[in-house]
Amino acid sequence: MSPHPMIPFWFRRGRQGASMPCAAALITMLVALLWSVAAPAAGEASTDTSEARALTLSQAEASALRSQPTLRQARALTDAAQGRVEEARSGYLPQATATGLYERTTANFVPRPGAIPSTAASTGTGSTTNNSLGRSFNFYSFGITGSQLIYDFGQTSNRWSAASANRDASQMSELTTEEQALLNVRAAYFLARADEDLITVARETLSNQEKHLNQIQAFVGAGIRPEIDLAQARTAVSNARVQLVTANNNRAVALAQLEQAMGLSEHIDYVLADSALAPVGGEDGPLENLVNNALGVRPELAMIQRQRRADELTVSSLRGGYGPSLSAIGSVTDGGTEISNLVANWFVGVSLNWNILQGGLTKGQVHEANGNLAALVAQEDNLRLTVRVQVEQAQLGVRAAKETISASQDALLNARDQLRLAEARYAQGLGSVIELGDAQVAVTAAAAQDVQARFNLSAARAQLMSALGVR
Repeated sequence: MSPHPMIPFWFRRGRQGASMPCAAALITMLVALLWSVAAPAAGEASTDTSEARALTLSQAEASALRSQPTLRQARALTDAAQGRVEEARSGYLPQATATGLYERTTANFVPRPGAIPSTAASTGTGSTTNNSLGRSFNFYSFGITGSQLIYDFGQTSNRWSAASANRDASQMSELTTEEQALLNVRAAYFLARADEDLITVARETLSNQEKHLNQIQAFVGAGIRPEIDLAQARTAVSNARVQLVTANNNRAVALAQLEQAMGLSEHIDYVLADSALAPVGGEDGPLENLVNNALGVRPELAMIQRQRRADELTVSSLRGGYGPSLSAIGSVTDGGTEISNLVANWFVGVSLNWNILQGGLTKGQVHEANGNLAALVAQEDNLRLTVRVQVEQAQLGVRAAKETISASQDALLNARDQLRLAEARYAQGLGSVIELGDAQVAVTAAAAQDVQARFNLSAARAQLMSALGVR
C-alpha cells in the first residue's frame, strides 16, 4: 500500500536520531508491556458465540430437504401427476352409472304428424280430457348402465402411458429441485462461514490497531513521535471498528440467507461447524469422464427424456382419433307409475363411435403434439451442451481455488512477517507510522484473501457436485 496522501512528503521519512535515550528505553519497555496486555483482546472477543449450538453442513442440508417450501411444492406436483395417471387409466376400466328418477307428471298425448293417439289418451269427451293439466301421475325409474372399452386404436392406452411418463418426469423434476436446494444451502452455508472468518480477521485487525494506538500514545507522550502519528492511529482504529461492524452485519445477512435456504421460518442461535467441503471424486481427473458421468445421472436430462417419451405417446394417442372406438354396453332399468309395481327391462350390446368429420381437430392436435416433441428434442440437445459447460466451469473453478489457496497462504505469511518487522522498526524509532499502517493493511487484506480463497474452493466444489448430479 502506498503512503497516505495526506501525510507530507518531508514527514514520511521518520526521525533518525531521537534524544533522551533513558526515556526512549523506558517508553520501549512500556510499549512492550502494553503490547502483551492488548494481545488477548481478539481471543476474548471471539468467545461470544461459544454457548450457541453447533450446526454442521449435513444438518443444514437435512433441514433444507425436510422444510424447504420449493421441495414441498415439487412433491405436491408429483402427487398431482400421479392423479393424472389414475385419471387416464380410468378410461380402460369398466364404467357403471346408477340412476334414480321420480316424477310427478301429466300424461297428455302430444300429436305429431302421422302419430296415432293411444287408447287411454283418446278416451273421454273431446279434447278437454286429453289436454287436462290437473290430471297427473307418479313415475319412477331406476337403472344401472355399464360400458367397457374394447378397442379405440390406442387412444386410451397411449394416453395412460403418456400420463405415466409425465409422472416419471415430475419425479425427476423433484430430484432437480432437491439438488438445487442442496446447492443453495451449501453456498449459503459457506458464505456465512466465510463471513464468520472475516469477523475474526476484523477483530484481529481492531486488536492490533488498538495495540498500535497504545504504543503510539506512549511515544507521542514521551515526545519521540509527532502527534500526527497519534491522529493516524486513531483513524486506523476507527476504520477497524467500522470494518468489524460491517463484517458482523454481513454475517447476519448471510445467516438469514442460510435460514431461508434451510427452510426455517424463525431465527435460531448457532455456530457453523464445518469450514470446508470434502473433495469431490474425480475433480482432478479428465474432463470427459466427468461430463459422461454427469450426462448419465443428471435428473434434468432424465426429466426431458421422460417428457419426450410422454409426447411421443401423446402423438400416438391423438392419431388414434382418426379411427373409431368400440365398446360393450349394457343396461338394466326398472320403472313405472307405482313403486310396488315397476316394470323391468334390460339390454346388452356393442357400441361403435367414429368421429368422421371434426373440421381438422385431430389433425391440428397431432400437429401441435409433434411441434412440442420437436421442441423437447432441441431442449435436450441444448441441456447436454449446458451440462458440459457447467462441469468444465466447476472443475476449472476447483483447480483455480486450490492454486489460489496456496498463494494466499504464502501472502498471509509474508504479510504477517512484514507487520512484525514494521512493528519492531517503529518501536525502535526506525520506521514510520505509514509503514506500520501499510503493514497492518497488508495483513488484513491477505487474511481476507485467504478466507475468500477457502470459500471459493468450497463453493466451486458445491457447484461441481451440482453439475455432476452428486449429492
